Amino acid sequence: MTSAILDPTGGQRTAERVPLALAPRRQSLAQAKVGLLENGKQNARLFLEEVAAALRAQHGAGEALVRRKAVFTAPAPPELIDELSESCDVVVIGIGDCGSCSASAVADGILFERHGTPAAVICSEAFTVTADAMAEVQGVRGYRYLTTPHPVAGLTPEQVRQRAEAIAPAVAAMLTAARAQAA
Repeated sequence: MTSAILDPTGGQRTAERVPLALAPRRQSLAQAKVGLLENGKQNARLFLEEVAAALRAQHGAGEALVRRKAVFTAPAPPELIDELSESCDVVVIGIGDCGSCSASAVADGILFERHGTPAAVICSEAFTVTADAMAEVQGVRGYRYLTTPHPVAGLTPEQVRQRAEAIAPAVAAMLTAARAQAA
């Protein structure tokens, strides 16, 4: 069954129930190259860099490669998905700290998974409605992503570090845990 759903990033699509086979997960993050896809929102880069630092300290992750999306309200272009997928073992995406950027972060996570790269999407908890709506637009109702308290944009660097350290174990679990196929 299909239905018209308003795309939270501004388009309109028809949702189809297309199962998402998640990318194979690593046993651990030891020496894994971590892609960081930041959206240009205030504190997004710092937050992701601090997540990567925590993954290195707590889980032995390798180096991180940071890339920035040109438009935070739109899914990443195919060439950016290709670059990070070819260069990195896993990708962390964020931060969804508004409605449209949360929706596009979820779209990015789904794109990476379909491309064979494990992804962990991080949104602030105030925007789960738009994140969930994007998953449905993409035909992946119930797509799992992580949340952190809202807001992230106005935090001090120390507060950003604390938030990143707090969510890092969940990021590691999402990137390494055997997960059931999404609905």
